[in-house]
Amino acid sequence: MNSKVKILFIGDIVGRPAREVVKRVLEELKSGDESDIDFVIANVENASHGFGLTEKNHDELASYGVDCFTSGNHIWDKKDIFSYIEKSDRLIRPANYPKGTPGVGYRVFEVCGVKLAVINLLGRTFMGAIDSPWAFIEDNIEKIKSESDIIIVDYHAEATAEKICFGKFCAEKGIQAVVGTHTHVQTADEKIINGSTAYISDVGSCGAYDSVIGMAYESSLKRLVSGLPERFDVAQDESVQFNAVKITFDGQSAKPESIERFNLVKNMNEDNI
Repeated sequence: MNSKVKILFIGDIVGRPAREVVKRVLEELKSGDESDIDFVIANVENASHGFGLTEKNHDELASYGVDCFTSGNHIWDKKDIFSYIEKSDRLIRPANYPKGTPGVGYRVFEVCGVKLAVINLLGRTFMGAIDSPWAFIEDNIEKIKSESDIIIVDYHAEATAEKICFGKFCAEKGIQAVVGTHTHVQTADEKIINGSTAYISDVGSCGAYDSVIGMAYESSLKRLVSGLPERFDVAQDESVQFNAVKITFDGQSAKPESIERFNLVKNMNEDNI
């Protein structure tokens, strides 16, 4: 068992530019004799042209070193998800979808001699109808604790107030980390709640830097100005942002020691980024 367990959580991956920067940054972080990262989690619900995840891109990201895929309300946008979600050993969908929904809402992995549980949940404010994430935690947390040493929740939600409240709620339940996703805009409120739970309202996203949360400005503008349906296209730019957090846990107590934001902008036309 390592004295420290270092988890990298990558914010929402938006299309090809994001997949490419994830590949390069992970190569950087894992280069050398000793990697500074023990396990990589990424939110992938927008990884395939901005909506959903194809099996091809699932396998591509796995080959780059992403160990666990979380998702959100766009997980079903690519229809081949239904043909492989039961086969994947690293993909999870929100746990508060109704009973009988394909896939699983949490998984347990072995990392550096500890059991790491990753849970995915959808928020309710400004989102579609979904089962209660609060009830899921109430009903299942003791079972998940019995299976794991460290628990990380990806809370895929819109409203910051809801995320903050949910983070405090999870801290009371003994969950060691709650990271927000969905808005694609990184917040600067990373902290350790009550000395026991690493928290950030939104990790942010990976994608074209000159964009509207990863999408092209022109198509976003038309939709917002006209109010009419408009196809969203993933923005293309030589500068690509990489948003993530690294959470370091004590390997013995399983408590989080630090949460560090990554907010990088890389020029993809340069050989060394």
